[in-house]
Amino acid sequence: MQTHPTRPARRSGLLLAVAAALPLAGCISFGAKPPPQLLTLQSDYAPAQGAVQDSAKARSIVIQVPTSPAAIATARVPVWTTPTEVAYVKNAQWSEPPSRLFARLLSDAVTTRGNMVVLSSIQSVGDPSATLAGELRQFGFDAGQRQAVVVYDAALTRAGKTTVEKRRFEARVPVATIDAASAGTGLSQAANQVAADVAAWVSQG
Repeated sequence: MQTHPTRPARRSGLLLAVAAALPLAGCISFGAKPPPQLLTLQSDYAPAQGAVQDSAKARSIVIQVPTSPAAIATARVPVWTTPTEVAYVKNAQWSEPPSRLFARLLSDAVTTRGNMVVLSSIQSVGDPSATLAGELRQFGFDAGQRQAVVVYDAALTRAGKTTVEKRRFEARVPVATIDAASAGTGLSQAANQVAADVAAWVSQG
């Protein structure tokens, strides 16, 4: 005759199973361990607190988030060890996609240095705004030259125009070391240089 375990026996077996699983909890990982801190860009041209922009009194522009190749479209920080080989900085990770961080930096520079009002695509409906698009071609480090490198191919359609002006902007900033501690600083400097040059260009005409 087949016997069935009593309720206390079932409970004891369940507790044993849970206890046996506990030592495994420290050995199982469900994803990569996050770095101690996340990186972002420091804007040199952020608008002053309380500053007011009015599209009725200044020219407006829509700044699109740039496209980027797969090597850059990641939270990791790329290092070009050769023109055809890419590695990544150990323990360095962006807080959000670099293209979005760069677009925000562009918006700050165009607002404060270009004296233009940056609008979203929805806000620009009915407003004769210029449009800035482009591709973030490089956003990382050149290992051979020990430089932070930002290369942005801009495409500008000025307000009331149908033609597109294209221009490449590049900045290289020497760095003493290429590591997680200095990655954000070096790339912030290079990105701010490019943003300032772009702001001077789009504000012309």
